[in-house]
Amino acid sequence: MKRIISFFVFMASLLPMAAGAQEPVKSDGPINNGDRLTLSRCVDIALQQQPALTAAHYNIKASESRVGEARSAYFPQINVQGGYSRIKPLSSNGSSISSNGGSGSNFSSSSSFDQYTATAALTQTIYDFGKTPTQVGIQKLNLDASRADFNTTHAQTILSVKQAYYGVLQTQRNLEVAKETVTQFAQHLDQAKGFYEVGTHPKFDVTKAEVDLSNAKLNLITAGNALRIARVTLNNTMGVPDAPEYEVEDSLAYIKKEISMAQAINSALKNRPEIEATDLRVKASEKSIDLAKKGYFPVITGNAAYNRESGDTSFREEGWNAGVVITFPIFSGFLTHHQVQESIATADAAKANYDVLKQNVTLEVQQAFLNLRAAEERIPTAELGAKQASENLEIATGRYSAGVGNPIEVTDAEVTYTNARTAYIQALYDYNVALANLDKAMGVR
Repeated sequence: MKRIISFFVFMASLLPMAAGAQEPVKSDGPINNGDRLTLSRCVDIALQQQPALTAAHYNIKASESRVGEARSAYFPQINVQGGYSRIKPLSSNGSSISSNGGSGSNFSSSSSFDQYTATAALTQTIYDFGKTPTQVGIQKLNLDASRADFNTTHAQTILSVKQAYYGVLQTQRNLEVAKETVTQFAQHLDQAKGFYEVGTHPKFDVTKAEVDLSNAKLNLITAGNALRIARVTLNNTMGVPDAPEYEVEDSLAYIKKEISMAQAINSALKNRPEIEATDLRVKASEKSIDLAKKGYFPVITGNAAYNRESGDTSFREEGWNAGVVITFPIFSGFLTHHQVQESIATADAAKANYDVLKQNVTLEVQQAFLNLRAAEERIPTAELGAKQASENLEIATGRYSAGVGNPIEVTDAEVTYTNARTAYIQALYDYNVALANLDKAMGVR
């Protein structure tokens, strides 16, 4: 009877969580020793600490800079150049040569002198038949795609935290079952020793109970190590591998989700950031075709320059120039033609990959939905099996205590009870993980 009561106490502990018990206030600070973390708190920590999100954020920054790089073609390009030379002219029959080619120069051909040059040049694209605005448009689309990629990393981070969090809860409950099993086998060993000492049961019962207890302790060690691994996995997904000791709130419960497969698929096709990112890249590849075609058109640029040259004598020259240049591509070895063909093929491949992605997303949603429904159907059966196994163990233990049972019955009943409890915990874990996978597959944010 005590085991039946213990089972129902275990079941009753899940009711507040299934009813949606209120979570404690979130904290954005670091994890402190002894903190009690909820699932939402773990997600918040991961969104602040996970380096994968930091990398995705800097990818957005890089894309923003590429937009600025494309816009730079709208502005003039100004360059300044300076130079210094030490010059010793070649002699010619001992005659002197002036700086302007005549005779009577201020310096002889055998003398050395310093020469300084300075040039300031300005170049401005006047008209390039839409090349610059097209390039800017492509980079803006790529920027939006990078933002969608960030949302994809964001969603994957949340899913990873949920999976790791539920993994901790599962192994934590399995450890409790393993501890309970050790306690029960220890009690059974005490009973067997007592019966043996009074001569009502053979030595075999004691030996069998000792073996069962040893096996239960080995299972307890395995369960304890599984919990430690689950905890370090959760720490890693949160981006805090050196987190101090903390507790997690047990929210491993069954909360039914009402949604049809068609609704789930429609939500995914509308909300998945991967689809948004791929669609933006398809549009960018289509604009790249227009950009490649503009290689057939000329480019009109304006330029101006100021030059100054002087030496360590009275020699000095200054000059400037300004003008407009039209560059028309007459023949480039069919380079532009092949660039256009490459852009067309790249755009067609992007469109095909977009269709592949939509099919894969649909498949992912279908699989997640079916896994959710299968896990949901297992929960009542697993719950009933745990209840029946508890009653069977109570009967077997009672029979042995009354002297009419045998230790094999007790061992079988205990193993069945442990497996049933573990199966019920597994069913709850599978359901919650399947629900998390479905939310991610649907693009729920």
